[in-house]
Amino acid sequence: MNRLDGKVAVITGGAGGIGKAAGKLFVAGGADVLLVDLDEQALKAACQEIGSNKVSYCVADVTIAADNHVMISTATERYGGVDVFLANAGIEGDVASIVDYDERRFDQVMAVNVKGPFLGLKAAIPAIDKRGGGSIIITSSVAGVGGGPNVAPYVTSKHAVIGMMRSAAKECAPMNIRVNTVNPSPVETRMMRSLEEGIAPGQPEIAREQLRSRIPLGRYAEPEDIARIMLFLASDDSAFVTGSVYMADGGSTA
Repeated sequence: MNRLDGKVAVITGGAGGIGKAAGKLFVAGGADVLLVDLDEQALKAACQEIGSNKVSYCVADVTIAADNHVMISTATERYGGVDVFLANAGIEGDVASIVDYDERRFDQVMAVNVKGPFLGLKAAIPAIDKRGGGSIIITSSVAGVGGGPNVAPYVTSKHAVIGMMRSAAKECAPMNIRVNTVNPSPVETRMMRSLEEGIAPGQPEIAREQLRSRIPLGRYAEPEDIARIMLFLASDDSAFVTGSVYMADGGSTA
């Protein structure tokens, strides 16, 4: 029996590196998966890459309450309910000092990275409760447990969702809904290419080497490295795990 047989998972940020990798592993594990993102073409490509009739997509904006309800109702209509909600959508924002940071850009980072998971939880919790319980996973970051110069809004947002997770874990425990975060260090994704360029404009390889040198395992994570932890948290193997921060950082915070 596969680890996710009979389960339905909704994954936001589903067209990105980690979201797509999680979708692939969840489908391989037996789940029906709904990938959610803003870019329909990227979603179509992700579904084609996964190559299964157990995956489909929904175009939605996580910062809009109605869109969050649409993604949950879409999964319910297509697959019969929701057991796993992976709040993975996120943006990096700009690389700039607090003094120079654009206020509207700050608001955008908070909207996607904090308000998005909050609205997702509001929509997903009742649906998961109807199934007798399940799992909610929020993608945080190594930046959620430490600080860093010139990325204060991103760092703030990733701290915030840990607090959200801990509160939700206590609220949801009576419903048998587990809530945890996964906190990656740098991952081989588009987001890291953007951050590297922001840190060292025109010389991203310098930023990459600086970041890599701080990871004891000596490399960036692959999206699949992070997705495997998410698979564990989505499955019944983690039935007694809630309220936890899962560092996936190659030893960076040891």
